[in-house]
Amino acid sequence: MVTTLHQPVFELTRGKIVESMHFGSIAVVDVHGQLLAGIGDPEFVTYLRSSSKPIQALPFLEAGGKEFFGLTLQEIAIICASHSGTDEHIEVVKSLQAKLKVLEAELLCGTHRPFFLPAADRLKELGLLPTPNHHNCSGKHSGMLGYHRLLSIQSTSQENISKPYIDLDHPVQEHILSMIAQMSGLDISQVNLGIDGCSAPNFALPLSRAAFAIARLCDPINGGVNGPSLISACNTVVSAMSSHPFLVAGPGRLDTQLMQVGAGRIISKSGAEGYQAIGLLPDAIEPGSPAMGIAIKIADGDHRGTVKSAIALEVLSQMNALTAVELALLRDFGPVNAIRNWQNIEVGMSQPTFRMFETQ
Repeated sequence: MVTTLHQPVFELTRGKIVESMHFGSIAVVDVHGQLLAGIGDPEFVTYLRSSSKPIQALPFLEAGGKEFFGLTLQEIAIICASHSGTDEHIEVVKSLQAKLKVLEAELLCGTHRPFFLPAADRLKELGLLPTPNHHNCSGKHSGMLGYHRLLSIQSTSQENISKPYIDLDHPVQEHILSMIAQMSGLDISQVNLGIDGCSAPNFALPLSRAAFAIARLCDPINGGVNGPSLISACNTVVSAMSSHPFLVAGPGRLDTQLMQVGAGRIISKSGAEGYQAIGLLPDAIEPGSPAMGIAIKIADGDHRGTVKSAIALEVLSQMNALTAVELALLRDFGPVNAIRNWQNIEVGMSQPTFRMFETQ
């Protein structure tokens, strides 16, 4: 049996009784690697899942993929996305694939119904099955295939390049693993590996190290990121995500709406099993405030995704990173919501239960 230091972070009440409780851990780290605040176990090691996508995109961009293939910020946003499968998402995925000379049939992510229910219903009405492009990771996999193609052109040695691009020992995945370690300030041997839902490798590391990586992504120069090409890659990812938030997720989803409301101050990327990563750019809270990364893990996996969204807003609220007006625009996600029964009668509340800072 695994024991952790997770603590209660969210409760659901009915009447005067706490009926359900979710446990989790949170880490807030600045661009210099200082842990500013922690709840539960900030050193808890867990998989980033899709929250790793912005970091996974960096090696391709550092190698010149944007310039070589003439990619737009929209196409880079879809590489970083867990998209909802709307017509707009599919259009951008196809545009990316055309530039990369990648075929949809080459994607090894599998298939699933679009997250956007009207798109899923339309496929069903037309008697069509979802294709790999409808998979939320199709942009990431297209980018990996593009990087595979770029490496094949640039490399004088074809060793391992002929292997499937999702193999752990393919250069694409070796470079991504190295980047995850580099951005999080770890040795490669300290990054635990697993296979993600889309069949690509994924990475488990302490929440504090993941938060550090996101903070450095948001301010690579002050974060000590080495090399102008990697600094440029970080800035490109942040610009792509913050300027095209719809492409990163989709309708009614926290990542999209938080970045829309944040208006260039915040990047957000969710992951499966209760993971959420958020980056605050320099000056996001007040003039002179440093870039910061936030990593959240809900212990029970939060399969509906509602708990981590509420927790994310509570953390940002306690950090004064969102105004009252901005929080009001995001109120459908929480942090506090009424629980109503089928007759729309209020029967309880759902709300966070933690304080990040002793002074509050």
